[in-house]
Amino acid sequence: MQYRCEAVSIEGFIQQLAVAYIARGYLFYVTGRIPDHKNPQLVDEKLIDRYRIGISQWARARRKRAGQANVQYLRHERFFVLLATHGEHSFFEEEGANVRDVRRRSIKYAGYAIGFRGGHVQVRIDLPRYRELKAWFEERAAKRSVEVLARAFYELPFEPYYLVRQQEFHILRAVNRRRKEAGMPLVPKECIWLKRRP
Repeated sequence: MQYRCEAVSIEGFIQQLAVAYIARGYLFYVTGRIPDHKNPQLVDEKLIDRYRIGISQWARARRKRAGQANVQYLRHERFFVLLATHGEHSFFEEEGANVRDVRRRSIKYAGYAIGFRGGHVQVRIDLPRYRELKAWFEERAAKRSVEVLARAFYELPFEPYYLVRQQEFHILRAVNRRRKEAGMPLVPKECIWLKRRP
């Protein structure tokens, strides 16, 4: 069975990374970007072969019982991440100082930051992107209609993970504070997605 490593969408990449890998103990990682002149599929094959990633779930279970690490590989377009569990593996030797711990440094991609705190995966809008969005909405808070602002919230390109929703509600409260001060109608909270879109 061929190892599947390519995510066809940003949403699929983030979900696979957060739910299927980090939540299951893949806490150590290296990220990279495949240069334009290289074929992504050939790079996939090279990395999967180098780190013996394309093994069965039973082989992974045996490695885990023996105190050895397992490695996964995930790519969206030209951005990729290699992830490993605790244990011994050539991944740690070959990647050396490039290896990061998701509990200390979040994986950042496409405006998201994916981390691990208090035993849970945390998906949020990356801080620089969040500040950009907040400034954009606050600047327009008292200059645009309810409908225009509600549509802008509705069309934000982030899946409604818990912390993402909290950040969007925080922006909405800031917008409505300004609108209230200006005597304008408030933007309804219903403009923020609460469930993942199909």
